[in-house]
Amino acid sequence: MKYNFSHQIELRIRYSETDQMGFCYYGNYPVFLELGRVEALRSLGISYREMEGEGVLLPVTSLQITYKRPLRYDEQFFLITQLVGVSSCSVTFEYVFMNLADQITTTASTVLVFTDEVNLKPMRIPSSIIHALKQYEIHQ
Repeated sequence: MKYNFSHQIELRIRYSETDQMGFCYYGNYPVFLELGRVEALRSLGISYREMEGEGVLLPVTSLQITYKRPLRYDEQFFLITQLVGVSSCSVTFEYVFMNLADQITTTASTVLVFTDEVNLKPMRIPSSIIHALKQYEIHQ
């Protein structure tokens, strides 16, 4: 199923996130992706803490990042997180990093699989999550 849901947060590159060149270190981007994803789900009323409390884990199984231009120390940017697809046991997000000059600096995508915490096997997406996403379905 395809979805049209987007969430945006504004962030700033901290000194500790930069490398010797003054660029945001490439290894920090997955942390930003997680922040965007958690806040996007929270805006839908979906809490990682509650999911995990119910024995549902959501590990990343695929990560792709394309760096187009560097973000630098103290630079503000927007992270746009889009939920673009859901299968029976996984969810796909796409991300766009946009600087204040409206330039795309980075794009990324992740696939996460709903997993039972006891046996770590894929499981069906909980019905509460399907319900929260219903209004964003794209009908083709």
